[in-house]
Amino acid sequence: MQAIILAAGMGRRLGDYTKDNTKCMVPVNGVRLIDRLLGQLAKQDLQRVIIVVGYKGEELRKYIGNRYDDQIKIEFAENPVYDKTNNIYSLAIVKDKLQEDDTLLIESDLIFSDNMIPMIVNHPCPNLALVAKYETWMDGTMVRLDDEQNIVNFISKDAFDYNDVDSYYKTVNIYKLSKQFSQQKYVPFLDAYTKAVGNNEYYENVLRIISLLNNHEMKALPIGQEKWYEIDDKQDLDIAEALFADEKDILRKYYGRYGGFWRFPQMLDYCYLVNPYFPSRRMKDELRANFDTLLTEYPSGMKVNTLIASKCFGVSEQYIVPGNGAAELIKVLMEETYGKTGFIRPTFEEYPNRYDKDSQVTFVPQNDTYRYTAEDLMTFFADKDIKQLMVINPDNPSGNFIPKADILCLAKWCEEKGIRLIVDESFVDFSEDYANNSLLSDEILEAYPNMLVMKSISKSYGVPGLRLGILASADKEQIARIKKEVSIWNLNSFAEFFMQIYNKHEKDYQRACDKFVKERADFESKLRTIPFLRVMPSQANYFLCEVLPPYTASEIVIYMLKHHNILTRDCSLKPGLDPNKQYMRIAVRNHEDNTRLVEGLRDIAK
Repeated sequence: MQAIILAAGMGRRLGDYTKDNTKCMVPVNGVRLIDRLLGQLAKQDLQRVIIVVGYKGEELRKYIGNRYDDQIKIEFAENPVYDKTNNIYSLAIVKDKLQEDDTLLIESDLIFSDNMIPMIVNHPCPNLALVAKYETWMDGTMVRLDDEQNIVNFISKDAFDYNDVDSYYKTVNIYKLSKQFSQQKYVPFLDAYTKAVGNNEYYENVLRIISLLNNHEMKALPIGQEKWYEIDDKQDLDIAEALFADEKDILRKYYGRYGGFWRFPQMLDYCYLVNPYFPSRRMKDELRANFDTLLTEYPSGMKVNTLIASKCFGVSEQYIVPGNGAAELIKVLMEETYGKTGFIRPTFEEYPNRYDKDSQVTFVPQNDTYRYTAEDLMTFFADKDIKQLMVINPDNPSGNFIPKADILCLAKWCEEKGIRLIVDESFVDFSEDYANNSLLSDEILEAYPNMLVMKSISKSYGVPGLRLGILASADKEQIARIKKEVSIWNLNSFAEFFMQIYNKHEKDYQRACDKFVKERADFESKLRTIPFLRVMPSQANYFLCEVLPPYTASEIVIYMLKHHNILTRDCSLKPGLDPNKQYMRIAVRNHEDNTRLVEGLRDIAK
């Protein structure tokens, strides 16, 4: 068996990365694609590797040099018109060699797990394509399979139909072609196709024609959970570096993305905190039905969106301001906050990170579960001369919850002391008796005009992609100032429409919250069976867990990511947590996902 690597392309979409090198010379985490690929091929019993070069071909030849002479025989072929042709011509250049042996045909802009070459080499089928179930990031040639894994059609970009994606597989661009197949089928069709259509085409088009003959000579081998990526642009490179990061860098690569994990569809995200049971299918259907209009029309400005937010959340227009996520409102709020401010740690760091460190007065609960009460806060801050007090309720990551009646006592105490109280209740709808725990009502806001209430809609309503949050207070002057600080068009049309239709779906939301509370209790009981976790009680949609010796949090997080494709949060270094202990924060997802996570943790325990 031999291998043919197609490496003649220019890789324009990679910009500066391919200014002086071909695509396969691009490094991923410090290792060039060509070195990774040749190292994988060298482990097989191959007669030779033929690399078809074109753009910057001489640089590639010099780079490879004789470094692999003791591992594998390497030959080169050249596509002199790489800038005027496509990969069908690169393959046609070596069609004679293609017919001399069974062949692995591989494109050079791929990165994939070490298991995939042995997977295709050792499979008994002589003509085989590695394929992956369609995911949203994939582009290029798709195929359809029958029940016996025969490729019955190749789907070109022009023929791609989003209504059919459930039946699509993406070609990984790693093929095994038998010598007989190349001689009797592929090369004759290749010659005829290029003569009729030209050389600015793709070699898969020839396979497509052969598949239409219904002879079922080309089969597919789905790769399942094996990792791979095709690197066409800078974003692809960034994702590939996360997928194939070394253990010492893997958490930095993932955590540093701050979301966007839909680009890793097979991964379960247990870091970011959203309601797993809302929006309902019915609400999603209504959003889909209006997608074209919402995409192509301008959203309303601040005045109209304030009116809609008022209707949606039951707060007077003069008391509420909607934001492009709570993050936008936090930034504006903290920028206009002055004087010493009380913070509780551990907590959501966006607030203290936005504030002068020298003006922060920090309370840390003196117990191993990080519980605290309103009375604890009043006692600690009584002599601290603070101007503001920041309370997240339930708190993040501890899950600590102060009952509504006690929060109102704290608000009254703050008013008597001349302290402005800021309460972030983004997670309050996950608490037991959630329907009675919110502070968002005119009556409460008017009774405590020194209090501001922040709420991220992303979390409890399960719509982080909409970027929606609200801030409410009976301090009309401050609310008016904040409205002037944010953009007049700070919300997109989808966020506006969500607020517009929410009240129709409010009963579904209540059912979702009820279902969540039950699921959290079940999940907590299962987490408590894991011997190396000490699980702390929570009224939010996550649990703070101490990781017990002999394990560390980073070991657990990396193991779960590498072996189960589940991303959890190592928060051992979070300010306020005991620096001599190890901690994880584990989100609560739906029952199926939670079961998968617990099974993964039990694997470690075994």
